[in-house]
Amino acid sequence: MRITYTGRKVDLAPAQWKRIEEQAAKLGKLLDGKEQQQAHVVVGFERGRHTAEIAVNFHNHPLVAEGSNTDVFTAIHSAIGKLEKQAIKVNAKWRDNKRVPRPQAAEPVAPAEAAASQNGSKRVYRVDNHQRHKPMTLDEAVLEMEKDRDYLVYRDAEHDRLSVLMRRRDGHFDLIEC
Repeated sequence: MRITYTGRKVDLAPAQWKRIEEQAAKLGKLLDGKEQQQAHVVVGFERGRHTAEIAVNFHNHPLVAEGSNTDVFTAIHSAIGKLEKQAIKVNAKWRDNKRVPRPQAAEPVAPAEAAASQNGSKRVYRVDNHQRHKPMTLDEAVLEMEKDRDYLVYRDAEHDRLSVLMRRRDGHFDLIEC
């Protein structure tokens, strides 16, 4: 783990910084996986209290912990402890969540069409839309078409039949009632 330090009204000797790095070694083992993480430690002194703030970006989650005490090492140790708890929680979420690729909206019908598409012919896509949507009126369907759709298949509220609304090249609409 690479650690950068900023001291505000605090001057620590290199031996003291080394002691802080030893305390952060356990945190480094927890956070460093395939790549080395960058941590930023800000140590300050204000109104008789030492404050320590540690910030790390871990699995695209900013982890920030702050500790304060009259002793600088206790403040830093408190911040490291809080950061360890956050890192364990994020690591558990990362480990337990399933990370699968998102399914495509449409898939080819058969491998023969995929081979045919490489030859330059058209592909046929099957869209599985088994979700039940509430019936719409024609006006609601036209409003839905304004979201840059070329066609919309919906159940007509007046007749309880399937209808297809298609956008024409001139900007007008064609309505096909089944």
